[in-house]
Amino acid sequence: MSGLVARAAELAEEQLAAALPRRWRHVQAVARKAGEVGHVLDPADAEVLVAAAWLHDVGYAPGVADTGLHALDGGRWLRRVGVSDRVAALVAHHSCALFEAEERGLRDELAAEFPQEQSLTADALWYADMTTGPDGRDVAVLDRLAEIEQRYGPDHLVTRFWVRARPTLLEAVGRTMDRLAVS
Repeated sequence: MSGLVARAAELAEEQLAAALPRRWRHVQAVARKAGEVGHVLDPADAEVLVAAAWLHDVGYAPGVADTGLHALDGGRWLRRVGVSDRVAALVAHHSCALFEAEERGLRDELAAEFPQEQSLTADALWYADMTTGPDGRDVAVLDRLAEIEQRYGPDHLVTRFWVRARPTLLEAVGRTMDRLAVS
């Protein structure tokens, strides 16, 4: 495990393992999946992918959460603790975070503070997250979206943002699946 990945895993464990054990199981599985799909990227990007996977949900941690937008909170915290700007930005924008930011009135803040990377690395992070259930099991992306709607209910802002974000998410997941199919 590289230094970047080892530090990411350590930071994630410190923030999530005891405080949010179910979220920690999800994060571990997302990081494992990111490691499995990283072969479709060049080695440096694969390392960044796995680090971002370990850290993608750190913004839910009690000592990190601030605005209610876990992606933004995680990105800000990562920047404060000295994690690379690229990893912090991937975390800040993971899995259609800009759509959720809009629902929460934080779109301009997120967009101003963190550049959104359009890359196979970003797509692979979204794929790893959105094909892993909250308990760490592999799931189809449409099943994951259905689980989110069931968990939050039809009128919750999380459900509303996923309804709008769905085409964007499915495109990113599809690009990763296409890349995996030819590798």
